[in-house]
Amino acid sequence: MTDQVQPAQGPGTTGPGPDGAGFTYRGAERELIVVARPEARLRARAEGVHSAAGADVSALDMFLSDEQLVLEPLFGSEERLRQSAAAGTGSGPDLALFYRLRGAGGRAQELRARIAALPGIDAAYVKPGAVPAAPEPGPWTGGSSEDGRRLKEGAPVTPDFTSRQGYLRPAPEGVDAYWAWQRPGGSGRGVTVIDVEGAWQLGHEDLASKLAGVVVGTPHTDLAWRNHGTAAIGVIGGDRDEHGITGIVPDAVTAAASVRGIGTAAAIHAAAERLGPGDIILVELHAPGPRFDFEERDSQAGYIALEWWPDDFAAVQDATSRGILVVAAAGNGAESLDDALYERRPPEFPEWWRNPFNPSNPSSGAILVGAGAPPPGTHGRDHGPDRSRLAFSNHGARVDAQGWGREVTTTGGFWDRPGDLQGGAEEIAWYTDTFSGTSSASPVVVGALAALQGMLKAAGRPPMSPERARELLRSTGSPQQDAPDRPASQRIGSRPDIRAAVTRLLPEAVGSGRAERYWDELLPYPRELPPRLRLYVSGAWRNLDHPSPEIRQAVHSAFAGGRPDVRVWFSDDEIVGLVVTG
Repeated sequence: MTDQVQPAQGPGTTGPGPDGAGFTYRGAERELIVVARPEARLRARAEGVHSAAGADVSALDMFLSDEQLVLEPLFGSEERLRQSAAAGTGSGPDLALFYRLRGAGGRAQELRARIAALPGIDAAYVKPGAVPAAPEPGPWTGGSSEDGRRLKEGAPVTPDFTSRQGYLRPAPEGVDAYWAWQRPGGSGRGVTVIDVEGAWQLGHEDLASKLAGVVVGTPHTDLAWRNHGTAAIGVIGGDRDEHGITGIVPDAVTAAASVRGIGTAAAIHAAAERLGPGDIILVELHAPGPRFDFEERDSQAGYIALEWWPDDFAAVQDATSRGILVVAAAGNGAESLDDALYERRPPEFPEWWRNPFNPSNPSSGAILVGAGAPPPGTHGRDHGPDRSRLAFSNHGARVDAQGWGREVTTTGGFWDRPGDLQGGAEEIAWYTDTFSGTSSASPVVVGALAALQGMLKAAGRPPMSPERARELLRSTGSPQQDAPDRPASQRIGSRPDIRAAVTRLLPEAVGSGRAERYWDELLPYPRELPPRLRLYVSGAWRNLDHPSPEIRQAVHSAFAGGRPDVRVWFSDDEIVGLVVTG
């Protein structure tokens, strides 16, 4: 464990919120979570609480009645949960031990202490409200909602913005979605993704093809929440057409699960119950951690990933035990998750809790995502070296991978305003160039994973398990880079590279052989094609786009010597690896 590292100054260091000044998402709900003792075998119903084991829980029942409170099973009926566990549909924690206390209002802390002391109760804690993990940059460049009004009826068609989506491009700039789309299943067909957060603009013009709607919870009415959810879904599943943006996996089915009214852990669990092995849950939220005593802060300093709380950890671990991939924002708190602070168990937590950010402890199985800088010059801005940690991003050994944490072009508006890329009166036609944070990074990773799951399904192979997906992200991809005062040792991981990952997942899709002849195509035809080095291998011409001068010279020299030994690895007609030994 290491000490907290303070953020530096310069490119990549602006804080959350417009102009780096901070902001607040309205309507985040605190939750009073109660953990029962296993031996009590509580059964909570509207008419009261009793014990299936015959334990005396009269004091608990009287407390709830006197205070007009309701103890509600967090994950549904205790009997059903135990039957599911016995049937082997989930091998994670005992979800039947978790409850939510309703009716506490502003007395949550007082009631927490009182219920925690009653027989049959192991622990009780108050969770701070979870909010989207998105620090929006500024200044806003759009007009007011009264300016540039754009009515869909009779208005010009939205332009094609895909050229601004650098995260779609080949590695190292992007995840190479263009390459994936040319492969069976690479556009995400057969994969379902559920986004867990607060609200979405479900009628957006660029989310019409595969968006299945809200599967659980009641969406927030706040525009900032709605813009955030719309942006996340767009990165993953924006429609592939002639206008707007295109998602990384436009053929994946996307859906939404709102935490409003049910809480974060219950929403994650409800999403998992609607998915199967190989599908994906995206958790786009973070919450105030112990750094500032769980205090809500506009700057989001000290905010951390949700799995730190016992009920969220249990929900995620249950989902991953079912073979569902869970991808979660690591948080925008500028925190080292390796800090010794996170080893200290809050006294309100159950004694069995262990720090989930410590890799030596049991894992939730989730993939945690940090925020990396996009290539300098993206949209005319510089946030530091490409793939370097952005200063607001949490980091540490627990973080598995990174995505673009700034300059993400997608559907939706700018925080609580119309789109900065395209605004106007019609919310269904808003687009932004500035979706940011570990919230923008996480759907980029989800898109890459969904493309890989789709290709596995198309090849008749079983999907990646959560453990396999984490290992793949850590062993492939475009490596994290250093930045001044933000070295790569402050781990956020690599940016996914779909093409490189396929060589690990589907080795039979990659052939190899020695090149028999070559053609250095300095002036490609047609002109739209990139410069290519063409090698004749295993009975066909294979292409290496944008070869470096060093590779060109090595191949020239090998064939000029009369006894070339050029070993080539290829997928279809594309070269994915090359070694010159003679």
